[in-house]
Amino acid sequence: MIGKSIRAIAGTMIAAGAAVLLMGAGKPAKPAPRANWVASSTVTADGHHLLGNPAAKLRLVEFVSYTCPHCSHFEIESEGQLKIGMVQPGKGAIEVRNFVRDPIDMTVALITNCVPPSRFFTLHTAFMRSQAQWIGPLANSTEAQRQRWFNGTFATRTRAIASDFRFYDFMAARGMDRSTLDRCLSNEALAKKLAAETDEAINQYNVSGTPSFMIDGILLAGTHDWASLRPQILARLN
Repeated sequence: MIGKSIRAIAGTMIAAGAAVLLMGAGKPAKPAPRANWVASSTVTADGHHLLGNPAAKLRLVEFVSYTCPHCSHFEIESEGQLKIGMVQPGKGAIEVRNFVRDPIDMTVALITNCVPPSRFFTLHTAFMRSQAQWIGPLANSTEAQRQRWFNGTFATRTRAIASDFRFYDFMAARGMDRSTLDRCLSNEALAKKLAAETDEAINQYNVSGTPSFMIDGILLAGTHDWASLRPQILARLN
């Protein structure tokens, strides 16, 4: 499913195929429950974003970074299958935890965590899926640009990044005006919270890179992509 758009994934035939892949080939599909848990997004007591049934028997925690190309690949490969086969029927829920790696990653995390919780997963997916389009300046920046990313006040740095990576245009297309985005980019309290969560992932859960995954409180060793994660989810759902 690599490279297919969200619309293509949501198409009838692709959706059916995704459900079979995750739920197990050769097994009859169960009737869809009345509740559609894909539409349910909440915030946990610890302040992390959760998609799906909070009481589901399986809780998948994703430690991700917005500037991590492997995280983008994981989102593209897994999103449709996880949502259709696990989240929608209420079998499992997805919890996203930011693992901040650099100032650009922090800037995107400030934006996604600034919107109402009901919009987080839509925006999170949009940034992850379009990473190849917006991340160019990370490799092609000038020395002057990089100086602006690392010097000056917090708000000055994040706004410079937002300008150079065209995040103002990205968010304007999604209904957020410049002044609102500037307020998000000035939220130092949120930045400290995100940094503390990254420290917690390292010190408490031994997360050393992204993407990394935890199921029901246990970090999955050697699991950093959809190919290695999928069979472990299947084993717990079946």
